[in-house]
Amino acid sequence: MGYPTKLLGEGEVIEFEMHPHWRGLILPVIWLLLTVFIGVWLYTSLGSWFPDSVVSTVGQWIIVLAGLFILVFWVVRPFLNWITTEYVFTNRRIITRAGFISKKGRDMPLAKVNNVSFEVGLLGRILNYGRLEVTSASDENLIIDDVPNVEVIQRDVYRLHEQDDDRRRRRSVEQGGDPVPPGDGT
Repeated sequence: MGYPTKLLGEGEVIEFEMHPHWRGLILPVIWLLLTVFIGVWLYTSLGSWFPDSVVSTVGQWIIVLAGLFILVFWVVRPFLNWITTEYVFTNRRIITRAGFISKKGRDMPLAKVNNVSFEVGLLGRILNYGRLEVTSASDENLIIDDVPNVEVIQRDVYRLHEQDDDRRRRRSVEQGGDPVPPGDGT
């Protein structure tokens, strides 16, 4: 499910959008596999260890409840966080949205971008992800973690910023004003 186009401004187009890097799903998948295998093994083994006893019945309920707890908090919740986190780059702004029940978001106009940098750790070099930091002219920095192909995204943000500058300069000239200097957020 992509970012709703009804939330875009007039003439605004989505250039690319993405979720955080898939490596955020590795631990939930490990927890899922461990919970299912260990839970099924314990559930079936408990009946043979304590045949026809209350301990077996109560123990099986405890195993089921513990398994559900682990699945909800360590599998489903991280997956929902991953799937509901979006990074959207349009021809005019950078948009971040996160949240399943309550939403949190941040927009940064490309006109306010001063600098775009990235940071890639050892695991990031292996799996191709990193942290993107967008420095703004007036707001606080926009830091986006777990960005896939972060070096390519950094280059694309610079390209989008330049295109936005050109668009604003042309619009200013067409309206009879002085050309907008490059990098000016007006």
